[in-house]
Amino acid sequence: MTRMKIFCDFDGTITTTDNIISLMKKFAPPEWNAIKDSILNQRVSIKKGVSEMFLLLPASLRDELVQYLLDTHQLRPGFNDFIEWTRQQNIDLKIVSGGIDFFVEPILEGLLPRNQVYCNSADFTGDTIKITWPHPCDEFCDNECGCCKTSIIRQEAQPEDFIVMIGDSITDLEGAKLADLVFACDEYLADKCRELGLNYRYFDTFHEVIEGLQEINRKAGTYGQLS
Repeated sequence: MTRMKIFCDFDGTITTTDNIISLMKKFAPPEWNAIKDSILNQRVSIKKGVSEMFLLLPASLRDELVQYLLDTHQLRPGFNDFIEWTRQQNIDLKIVSGGIDFFVEPILEGLLPRNQVYCNSADFTGDTIKITWPHPCDEFCDNECGCCKTSIIRQEAQPEDFIVMIGDSITDLEGAKLADLVFACDEYLADKCRELGLNYRYFDTFHEVIEGLQEINRKAGTYGQLS
């Protein structure tokens, strides 16, 4: 029996922009730019870079940060339909996010139960925001991911499962390498998939993801149980 399991990124994928970047642009001092560039150029790990960026923000800003993202975020078109479709088809969907619980959970409130969401956490008890890491790398990963998507996939999926990865950026690349099919909504991930010979499709809306998965079903059987 082969079952489909979907692992979907949050920032830049479910939301049309990266919420960490949005917060830094609005609230952080200019030093955050150099940290961001170091992450993108892979000079520092995601875990180290994200930690350093949030240490630039006063913990007293918590309510303001949350409200700013609630007011400004946009869900990618079709996401609500995608959630409902996976429920109807009995497909196991997990959100795997390098984002932080204090904004991921409010944005997804009412859309998904929290046990379907993996993300980082934040400690506001000090003067500045300290990020904590409840989903670290396992023994098969030494990339200091923060929220390690490959470790979560290994934890949640069986070898015979058909794994779908949905994402946009460098934080989704290692997960994409474990997937049978990748949906990429940004040229970065699409280019990397092409370079590595991974099975991928480019998408703009989640309606396209639904259509792509329906095509797989026509070829393979039922969604929850591919034959």
